[in-house]
Amino acid sequence: MELQGICHKMHAGLKDLSVTDQHIHRANVEYKFILDRSDIELPFSIGQEIELEATGNIYCVSCGSKTQKSYSQGHCFKCFKTKAACDMCIMKPETCHYHLGTCREDSFAHEVCFQPHIVYLANSSALKVGITRLGQMPTRWLDQGATQALPIMKVGSRRLSGQLEIMFGTQVADKTDWRKLLKGEAEPIDLIGIREQLLEEFAPKIQTIRDEFSQSLEFNEGIEILEDEKPRQFIYPVEQYPEKIKSHNLDKTPIIRGRLQGIKGQYLIMDTGVINIRKYTGYELKVRAE
Repeated sequence: MELQGICHKMHAGLKDLSVTDQHIHRANVEYKFILDRSDIELPFSIGQEIELEATGNIYCVSCGSKTQKSYSQGHCFKCFKTKAACDMCIMKPETCHYHLGTCREDSFAHEVCFQPHIVYLANSSALKVGITRLGQMPTRWLDQGATQALPIMKVGSRRLSGQLEIMFGTQVADKTDWRKLLKGEAEPIDLIGIREQLLEEFAPKIQTIRDEFSQSLEFNEGIEILEDEKPRQFIYPVEQYPEKIKSHNLDKTPIIRGRLQGIKGQYLIMDTGVINIRKYTGYELKVRAE
């Protein structure tokens, strides 16, 4: 089988959702490959020999123009410099500057930044705090390869969620160790216990931030504590984890081959190395499976 098209990050979804006696949601993760923005069933399965080939063509996911280099996960340089989706505040939401009148795109701010956001705890390579739009659950967790996740707050804007993430980040990491992520399953963590501890410890600072953002008249930027949420658990289709991590790079080696051993986050795990599919958004790929 051979497929060819413009690569986008894989779509991760849930199947076989169940609830245990402890009211913990558990589900298996399944993936679809995205070529030319169309969901397709995976053109390969765990255990198969697969081959990925970069044709050398790269296209901007925003304007569609051909580009020699990809910026900010699939953009040409012009879009990278002008699109709000490529601004630094996407990586550091606490630096949102809409209120200063300097946002690159008002429409983007209304569609993305001023939508309900979730502050969550997750367990990928270890405990971390993160944020995501309400509509991006559970996608955000699955893209990060989290085996556990727990929403702890619902807020009214991206900047507000960023402020809370920074606050919690003084006690909890906000990054995932991707190498550790791909070496095995993370040890289970008592996310509910950690939630209660953090909410109690940071109660005064949460109130200070709530008071600051309550002055916003244009948007509802309140904070809702999600006391009744229960942890989710995710099981990834991984047959075998590698002992040592070797990362494939299509810019240096346009054709890579290997036996597929698993998928976790946005990574294909092969016996020859791992590859982050999301990194090659906008690349034209040929995908072959035996």
